[in-house]
Amino acid sequence: MVDASTLHAKLKTFFGYDAFKGDQERIIQSLVEGNNAFVLMPTGGGKSLCYQLPALLMEGTAIVISPLIALMKNQVDAIRGFESGDDGIAHFLNSSLSRTQIADVQEDLLRGVTKLLYVAPESLTKEENISLLKSIKISFYAVDEAHCISEWGHDFRPEYRKIRSIIDQIQPAPVIALTATATPKVQSDILKNLRIQDAKVFKSSFNRPNLYYEVRDKVEPEKDIIRFIRQNAGKSGIIYCLSRKKVEEMAQMLCINGIKALPYHAGLDAKTRADNQDKFLMEEIDVIVATIAFGMGIDKPDVRFVIHYDIPKSIEGYYQETGRAGRDGQEGQCITYYSYKDIQKLEKFMQGKPVSEQEIGKQLLRETVAYAESSQCRRKLLLNYFGEDYLADNCGACDNCLHPKARFDGQEELCLVLELIESLKEHFKLEHLAAILSGVSNAMVKSYHHDRHPLFGAGKDHDARFWAAVIHQGLILHYLDKDIENYGLISATDEGLEFFLNPHEVMLVEDRTFSEGDDDEEDDNGAAVRGGGGGDPVLLAMLKDLRKDVARKLRLQPWVVFADPALEDMTIVYPLTLKELSEKCQGVGEGKARKFGQPFVELIAKYVEENEIERPDDFVVKSVAPRSGNKVYIIQSIDRKLPLEDIASAVSMDMGELLTEIEAIVSTGTRVNLNYYINQELDTEVVEEIYDWFREEATSDSLQEALQALEPDYEEMEIRLVRLKFLCEVAN
Repeated sequence: MVDASTLHAKLKTFFGYDAFKGDQERIIQSLVEGNNAFVLMPTGGGKSLCYQLPALLMEGTAIVISPLIALMKNQVDAIRGFESGDDGIAHFLNSSLSRTQIADVQEDLLRGVTKLLYVAPESLTKEENISLLKSIKISFYAVDEAHCISEWGHDFRPEYRKIRSIIDQIQPAPVIALTATATPKVQSDILKNLRIQDAKVFKSSFNRPNLYYEVRDKVEPEKDIIRFIRQNAGKSGIIYCLSRKKVEEMAQMLCINGIKALPYHAGLDAKTRADNQDKFLMEEIDVIVATIAFGMGIDKPDVRFVIHYDIPKSIEGYYQETGRAGRDGQEGQCITYYSYKDIQKLEKFMQGKPVSEQEIGKQLLRETVAYAESSQCRRKLLLNYFGEDYLADNCGACDNCLHPKARFDGQEELCLVLELIESLKEHFKLEHLAAILSGVSNAMVKSYHHDRHPLFGAGKDHDARFWAAVIHQGLILHYLDKDIENYGLISATDEGLEFFLNPHEVMLVEDRTFSEGDDDEEDDNGAAVRGGGGGDPVLLAMLKDLRKDVARKLRLQPWVVFADPALEDMTIVYPLTLKELSEKCQGVGEGKARKFGQPFVELIAKYVEENEIERPDDFVVKSVAPRSGNKVYIIQSIDRKLPLEDIASAVSMDMGELLTEIEAIVSTGTRVNLNYYINQELDTEVVEEIYDWFREEATSDSLQEALQALEPDYEEMEIRLVRLKFLCEVAN
């Protein structure tokens, strides 16, 4: 048991924060007391602190099971940045490490200095790792991205279902499962599979109050984007595009117009892609342009805007991608350009997939269309999608709330919808109900003979789009319910039936109609810009330059040294000592101050003296949300053992392009396991012969050399696949 004052003191010492956010304190206290826990917290909500702080407090080593190799190093570097002293305090253990590096990890674990060990689920299953972990004291197990356990989860990983049995082999300890998205079905699967049904459940709000949401007509979007970025000069941002070609075009167009931008997509070679991402993280450029399908895995807290040039394929994807903005709790603007042509492109990408998968994909797209075209509060729509009610009538931070559309009393329309639903023998999708009411006699309506239904055309004064808007608002009011796991079938709730029997005034809005041309009436800068900026812009610029220099020398991302809120506090309170720096600047603990602070306080002292500045005596610091991780699609898909053909289709590549991308990934030292695919597609004899050539005759890892030597006897695809196998198993 740790008392609250000690917990707050450790929070300040280790991480530099004065207060916990949301349920963080309750979660940590429960874990320290030895209880199992289930944490449902949205992207950017502060999940990592829930296991990082107790790991630093408790005796032994915390095992953090994480699915993404690419993001482990970021978290380890961040922990080492927070806590000065022995870098052995945090390690990761996965297939990307060399034997020497693994030996270093093992030594620190056995010395008892490692408080946090990040492990990939595949690494956890290895006998040598199980034996190692048996020999140390485990404080607790943290299962991050826990939705991967469930087949109903959007990132199912078979290896995750083995975690409980491995925990039982190693040694018993409390388990904390964490995820940013989980339906009740997924939550039940997580608790059951990890055998932690007794876990205390902590659910946080999905609301990100610092984010502004807007959907704009896709008319001259390039011109609009340039204007927006110039109005937000010097701020970091991400632009998402549907295709690699558009990414390249957009990045080039921004550069031509004087905006520092670079592309990031699967078709770039590994070095270029890594360099471009590093330049964004190190603030050498302001904007990174990326493909939606490939993702980025960005862990940068001061992204000030996220622009979707093309709309994402699901609300969940949209929420996660917009969630990369404003992770430090400050301003984040989320601008999306919408055209129904984007939806048609996404539907084309689904062709060739199993029918059930296409149905689910189309249902997700319909949700996205409804969100884009709706005139309701966007925050209310987003939270409703994740099963949360937003009670305020006006959030004040979305385009629909700042520029509200006309409302009407919709009690008659809602009653008509409820009457139709109750009159049908089966449940149907929203589009089918809207078609019946508007009198649209399509193939589906005819197949159920609903063109003969008494209510067919009962609402023909309005089109199907109008009725779809009414049904969507009925869902938000809880008069209707949608079964997501059963293709979105609509039913009436008890509350809805009560309304049908005793109707009353209920104000609804019609969905927005998107124009064909420019919408000049729309405010060019609709976002309500909030927070940030600091108190002394000249000093802030000097501190940012210093941070960039320090980060470059240490090969760290600038925010690992000091985040923007810390620099901004420095420009207000002018700390002259390391003690003042840690006590008065948010996100700066004693360890971080000792590790990085000296040149900053020296610069501030000189600036204060030269400018004869009178410093304030006191300053109240607010808490800041910690960072949260993200995902890398191709690596994750290979980890899930998906067929390469399916992966290629998902990222809009042919097989040759996909192999080029995997080769680029492997060339950086990342190991991928393609044995599941190679064993199925290639003859064992062929694999052995090519493998032996690489081991005994090849003079380098050059693909061209291999093709010239082997192509007369083997197909190019066989050579490339076995080369990847060899590089991952031997060369890397």
